[in-house]
Amino acid sequence: MKRIDCFISFCSSEAAAATQANLSAEPEVSSLHFLGAGEPLASTATLKGISATACADFTLLYTKPTELSLVHYALERMLSVADDTGAAMVYADHFAMTGGVLKQAPVIDCQPGALRDDFEFGGVLLYRTSALKEAVARMDVNYSFAGLYDLRLKVSQKGSLVHIGEFLYYEVETDLRKSGEKQFDYVDPKNRAVQIEMERACTEHLKAIGAYLEPRFKPVAFDSGDFRYEASVVIPCKNRVRTIGDAIRSALSQRTSFRYNVIVVDDNSTDGTVDVIKDFLDDPRLIYIAQDETWHAIGGNWNAALHHPLCGRFALQLDSDDTYYDENTVQKMVDAFHEQNCAMVVGTYRMTDFDGNPLPPGVIDHREWTPGNGRNNALRINGLGAPRGFYVPLLRELNFPTTKYGEDYAVGLRVSREYQIGRIYDVLYNCRRWEGNSDAALEIERVNANNTYKDRIRTWELQARIRANSEKKS
Repeated sequence: MKRIDCFISFCSSEAAAATQANLSAEPEVSSLHFLGAGEPLASTATLKGISATACADFTLLYTKPTELSLVHYALERMLSVADDTGAAMVYADHFAMTGGVLKQAPVIDCQPGALRDDFEFGGVLLYRTSALKEAVARMDVNYSFAGLYDLRLKVSQKGSLVHIGEFLYYEVETDLRKSGEKQFDYVDPKNRAVQIEMERACTEHLKAIGAYLEPRFKPVAFDSGDFRYEASVVIPCKNRVRTIGDAIRSALSQRTSFRYNVIVVDDNSTDGTVDVIKDFLDDPRLIYIAQDETWHAIGGNWNAALHHPLCGRFALQLDSDDTYYDENTVQKMVDAFHEQNCAMVVGTYRMTDFDGNPLPPGVIDHREWTPGNGRNNALRINGLGAPRGFYVPLLRELNFPTTKYGEDYAVGLRVSREYQIGRIYDVLYNCRRWEGNSDAALEIERVNANNTYKDRIRTWELQARIRANSEKKS
């Protein structure tokens, strides 16, 4: 019956006492080990110590610094699923005490492309001890922050990670921020040392599974098509009456050495957005596209702009609630295409409130995108930055997926499979955070749906890269 050794993250004496009482009452628990303040689960050294100590069939890691309590027969259920499936690790939905309120906290299936280092498994990870030991034995880098991430990647190379869609335990949620406040953690400069380690672990994983891409890219000649305009600023919008005027003014105020226009694609707004757009139609550079009533979403709106006969050679992103940093953004982005010979360009932005005042974490420059490894690291991070620019002849072949979330990320991954993505580290863009943002405060179900879709995009791209590498060898 005693098939589980438990290792509990460092926590307060009160949380440790409660967790010990809860787990000691479980007949499946063979031993309990409470980690000290100098034994973070995120470190390779700690995991090597756990591997040396664990001797039961399964090893339970509890990653949260709060009390753990279990639903009746939870461990029996986890063991049963692990036995039936042969899983190397199982994890489950749970309940979270959030601000004094008990809420359901469902998690999602871990796909092959779920390479985000912030993938939410919940606090309870039940590893098959033999799988854990085998993975730890292959750890040849001593990480301070990426050990646990490295563990699950290595385990996934030899076995399955199985999600039990049942609520099996209770934990306390300590991060009470809204979804829109959490999503930029991975680019916060204070987390740079963590990100460097995560990138290394992910890159080694991609090499192990045959998905790593060498820094060799197809050249871009920029001579396809006959374009009247060198560039187009593309602004997709729907019900942005408060912000669309600011975006259009910002786009039309650009200073360039070439002809450019601004394409605004409205997707059936009902709040007065169209009236604001029409106020700018006396400027011949503005092209207004009114979508029909079929499904378009942001991706479909981009496709409408890209295939418009007056679209420029380069299409440059401007979201309908953001603005360019100054009047030089369009010029700098087009220059970067030619200087860096790339099919896509990503700039740097700063976070601001609605009125343009800076917000933490401030400037987001995506330093994790390097010429040598950016296309690999793109499979780990959850976005590629802004503003984005695209070489239109290529995008007319690829097209955006017709979705309202992750469409830009999908295109960026696909482009990076073959072409260099250029980078500009000057601030070019003001990303305004306000209550009207589509990702400002999402419920867990929507966050999970968004993450599932991006993980699926990564899975498809991962499969394509593995296949491409295999074909090169054959």
